[in-house]
Amino acid sequence: MSTSQGQRASLDKQPHEVAAMFDGVAARYDLANTVLSFGQDRFWRRATRAALDLRPGERVLDVGAGTGVSTGELARSGVYAVGADLSLGMLAAGRRTRPEVPLLAGDALRLPFADASFDAVTISFALRNVHDTDAALRELARVTKPGGRLVVCEFSTPVNPAFRTIYLSYLMRSLPAVARSVASSPEAYVYLAESIRAWPDQAALAERIGSAGWRRVAWRNLTGGIVALHRALRP
Repeated sequence: MSTSQGQRASLDKQPHEVAAMFDGVAARYDLANTVLSFGQDRFWRRATRAALDLRPGERVLDVGAGTGVSTGELARSGVYAVGADLSLGMLAAGRRTRPEVPLLAGDALRLPFADASFDAVTISFALRNVHDTDAALRELARVTKPGGRLVVCEFSTPVNPAFRTIYLSYLMRSLPAVARSVASSPEAYVYLAESIRAWPDQAALAERIGSAGWRRVAWRNLTGGIVALHRALRP
């Protein structure tokens, strides 16, 4: 299925469709995220960096890095942080605005790095867009050193039933309307809202992370469970 402007990727998440969809939103992606999250995106990035427990001099991989705003946040801990993303449009936008951040083209299912290359790996708001979630989690383990850390920052399921109802209404009704005023390809945000609603809850994702070979899997809810940080260790 084509994903030129005015169209969106289907929820089966074929890689070329997702890449083309994100190419279409790259120009105003960071602004749209800040507006649509009411500024919470900055807090989520700081929380991800803290959860990784980074130490100066370590090597950290940020998968699904997009424009590199999350990669730049990681680098504040004194680490060497490199971002990888499938969307060339997002990478180009990031290189224009953040030339100091190392950004590489890379598929989460076939990362262009040797085994055990990184002390820590993370993926923020991108795992649900990968065609094969379980294979991506195994690939993240492959490039992580034994004892290394994983943090998955992803949209999740609000824990309060009343808040969950309000949130889902915002996702499916209000978010696309707001996106029309700030996003370069609002139709893509309809897909993103649907992908959030279809994503596993906290416990189900934790089980999948463990099944992919990670150990000591735990999670922490942010913003009432709108986002969850899942942490794990490479055996």
